[in-house]
Amino acid sequence: MIVLGVDPGSRVTGYGVIEVEDGRERLVEYGVIRLTGGAHERDDHQLRLRHLYDRLTQVIERCLPDACAVEMPVYGRNPQSMLKLGRAQAAIMLAALNREVPVVEYPPAEVKKSVTGQGNATKEQVWYMVRAILALDEAAPRETLDASDALAVALCHAGRLGRGTSRQPYKDWAGFVRAHPDRIG
Repeated sequence: MIVLGVDPGSRVTGYGVIEVEDGRERLVEYGVIRLTGGAHERDDHQLRLRHLYDRLTQVIERCLPDACAVEMPVYGRNPQSMLKLGRAQAAIMLAALNREVPVVEYPPAEVKKSVTGQGNATKEQVWYMVRAILALDEAAPRETLDASDALAVALCHAGRLGRGTSRQPYKDWAGFVRAHPDRIG
């Protein structure tokens, strides 16, 4: 099974694709879609949405996911920002649905808990665990943190389907290390 995870943003959207086979998750690709620069730089939200839709469609056509898991926006101080974020989420969902890829949504706390064991983990903690789970050797520049959230969404969905590893939420880092000594380097 191939899962596309997406962390929507009105300026930067992270995406990550994993393959789940024989109870193991494997990275297919990940990255970010920048919604600034180029023709859509003029703060024209509609052009940004079209750019997001087009770029995500390319990822879907290239990776052929079986499911698309999207982190849902749940809070915000600025109503205009939340509206823009909701529109970005709609563009993402349409890109998947127009390619007949089913879409599921997860709240951020559930995504974080499924990967780190705690629902209020930082982006850096999520990246650390995503790196360990997928055996990645990369540093975490800011752009990678946006993409790692998307990989966490994909891992969350794989775990909810019971097709991922049999990992349980860990109470602390020591529990993860005891369960996965081969993934710590």
